[in-house]
Amino acid sequence: MTVTAVLAARSRAGSPAGSDPFIFAGRPLRAGRVLEFTARFSDDVWDLSPAMLKKHERRFILDFRLIPASHREIGKELCYAMLGGPVPPGEDRPAVATVRTSFTDYARFLRWAAGRNARLGAMTGADLEDYQRFLSTSLPNPGTRHRARSGVRKFWLWRSSLPSGGLRFDPLHVDGWSMPNARGSENATARIPEEVLGPLFVWAMRFIDDFSADILAADRHWRTPLPPGGSHPYGELPVQLRAWLEERVAAGRPLPAWRGKASTTAVALELGRDRISVGRYRHLIDEAAAIAGTAPQTVSGQPVLGRLDGQPWIEAILADHTEPDSLASLARLLQDSCYIALAFLSGARDSELKHLQRGCLTIERDAAGTPYRWKIRGLAFKGENDPAGVPATWSIGEPAARAITVLEQLQPPGTRDLFARLEHSPGTKPGAVSRVLTSGATNARLNGFVAWVNDYCRRHDRADSITPDGDRAWRLANSQFRRTLAWFIARRPGGVIAGALAYRHHCVQVFEGYAGTSQSGFRAEVESEQALARGQHLMASIDAHQHTQLTGPAADEAARRLEEFGERAGFRGKVVLDDSRLRRLMTRHDPAVYPGEYVTCVHDHSKALCEKARSRRSEGLPDHGGCKPLACRNVALTPGNVASWHGEIDKITERLAARPPLPRFSAAAWRTAARRSPRSSTGHPPPGLPREPGR
Repeated sequence: MTVTAVLAARSRAGSPAGSDPFIFAGRPLRAGRVLEFTARFSDDVWDLSPAMLKKHERRFILDFRLIPASHREIGKELCYAMLGGPVPPGEDRPAVATVRTSFTDYARFLRWAAGRNARLGAMTGADLEDYQRFLSTSLPNPGTRHRARSGVRKFWLWRSSLPSGGLRFDPLHVDGWSMPNARGSENATARIPEEVLGPLFVWAMRFIDDFSADILAADRHWRTPLPPGGSHPYGELPVQLRAWLEERVAAGRPLPAWRGKASTTAVALELGRDRISVGRYRHLIDEAAAIAGTAPQTVSGQPVLGRLDGQPWIEAILADHTEPDSLASLARLLQDSCYIALAFLSGARDSELKHLQRGCLTIERDAAGTPYRWKIRGLAFKGENDPAGVPATWSIGEPAARAITVLEQLQPPGTRDLFARLEHSPGTKPGAVSRVLTSGATNARLNGFVAWVNDYCRRHDRADSITPDGDRAWRLANSQFRRTLAWFIARRPGGVIAGALAYRHHCVQVFEGYAGTSQSGFRAEVESEQALARGQHLMASIDAHQHTQLTGPAADEAARRLEEFGERAGFRGKVVLDDSRLRRLMTRHDPAVYPGEYVTCVHDHSKALCEKARSRRSEGLPDHGGCKPLACRNVALTPGNVASWHGEIDKITERLAARPPLPRFSAAAWRTAARRSPRSSTGHPPPGLPREPGR
C-alpha cells in the first residue's frame, strides 16, 4: 500500500478526536524515538516499544485484530485514553506495560460481547452475570478471573474518555462481582524456603568469590584481539604444522576439538596462522587426532585457579557455547550469581537492579580507611511520578558490593549497564529493544542456575545440591528475593544465613537504607512480616495460657488485651489461623503487645518513655533498644523475660568476680547495667550481684 493510500485510510478511520492522533502524544519516548514515526489511532497494530522507558522491558504490541470489527473501536478508545488520551478524574495513567497486560482482559471481554451482538452501553446486570459464568468455565484460576473482572470495570471507570460509550453502570453492583477470589492487595509472592535459599546463596557466593577469577580471565582472553598475522615464507606452513602435530602425538596430548571433531580453527590459533590455510591440510590433522585423540576446545590454556574442597572446581573452560562448562554458560552463571546476591541483600526490585550502571557502588570508610557501609545508586520506578525513574540509593552488604565489582569486570569497558546481555551468549541481538535482561529472561536463567548446580553436584557426586520442594523443584522468580529479605529482617532468625549476612537490625527505622526510597514499599513489607510473626507468637502464647503468667506494671493490661485478641480470633486451642486470616486480624485488632527478649511491651503511647526520649514522634512502635524497664509503666515480664535478665546478671556477676579485677570505671559501668534490670516476679532485686567496694 502506498503512503497516499495509508494516509487516506487513516483519514477515513474514526478516532476520539475525529482525526487520527498519535497514541503517545504527550507521553515521554525512548531516546532516539520520534513521535511522527509512532503508531496512530487508526492502526490495527500498535507498537508500544517507543514509550517503554525501562531498559529491561521487551517489545510489546497491541494487536486489535484480535477483537471483532464491531467492538474494535471501543477497545482502541480505552487503550488510547490510557496511553496518551484524556484521563478521567480519580484515575491515574497506567504504565505502558500495564496496558499491554490488561489488553488480554479487554480483548477477551469484547470478543465475548461481540459474540452476543451486545453493545456495551446496552448491557445489563444480567449480561455481566452471564460473563461471570463464562469466566468460571473458561478461566480455572481465581486470580485470573479476578483480573478479568477488573479489566471489564475499566469500561465503566474510563467511560468519560470513550466516545463510543462505555458501561452505563458500575459492575461492582452485580452480585458476586466484588468477590475477589484472590488475595487482593496482600503480597502473595512466595518466600524462598530456607532449604532452597541456603545452598542457592552459597553457590552464588562461590561463583563470586572462588570461581570468578577463572571466568573473568577466560573472558578477557576471549575479548583480546588476535595479533596481526605476519608474512610467512612460502611452503613453511606444512612444515610448521607437521612439527606441531608430531609434538602433540609424542607427548600424548589430545588435539583441540569442536563438537567431537578436531578443530582447524583451534589449530590455526595455536600456530598463529590463517584458518583457511590450515584447513588445506585437514588430512594431517585427522591422522594425528586418530593417534593422540581429541579433547574439547578450551578458551585459553590458562590453568584453573579456583578451588572447591581443595580441588580445581572445573577441568577447563570450554569454547563451545553448547557445553555446560563453556565460557558463555559460566559467564551467564556468574552474572546470575551477582543478581542473586544483589536481589537478596538490597531489597531492590528487578526493574531497579536492571538499571544499575558502572560506578554505582559507593563505599564509606572510617578514619583508618576501613569500609563500614556500602551503597548503590540507581533508579526507582514503582510509586514514583516520573515513568523514567527517579534517583534512589540502597544500602547493601559487603558480599553484594563484591558482586558489583565482578559485574563491572564482566561487562566490556564500553558497556555501562551491569545486567546488559553478555556478548558471548548465543542469540544476543545488538538491535534488541531491551538492552538488558528482561524479567522473563532473568527468571528462566535463575532456574537454569539451579539446574546447572544440581547437574554439577550429580557429575561430581556432591551432596550440596539445591534441594527441591517436595517432589518437584522450586521455581525461582525475581520477586521472591525481596519478599524473602523482608521475612528474614522481620523474623531475625539466628540461623547461618541471617548470621552470615549480619541481619542484626532491631527496628524497622535502622534499616531504612534497604528500602532505597520511602515510596519503594519495602518498609511496609517488613512491617507486615513483623506483624504476622508477632501475631503467631501471641496466638501460641494464648494457646499455652502464658498471658496469665505475666508480672510487672502492665501485666493485667496485657492479659486483658490478649484475652480479647484470642476471643476475636475465635481461638479455643483448636482453630489454626492461616497467614491471610492472621494478617487481617492483626490489621483490625492488633493488641499492641510486643514480645521481646528482656521485656514485653504493652504499648500505650501516652506512657511510653522510649518515645518521650526520642527527638521526633515515633510511628507507634516501641523502641526496645531505648526501653527503661525500671520506670516505664508499659512493661510486662514473661517467665522467659525474667530468665533472660537473670542470665545477663549471671554473666555480669561472673565478669565482676573474675581475676584480675576490672578497672574501677569499667566495674562501675557493669554494676550500673545490672541494676537497670527489673525486679524478679517475687519483687526482690536479682540476687548475686557483688557489692561495690566501700558499700
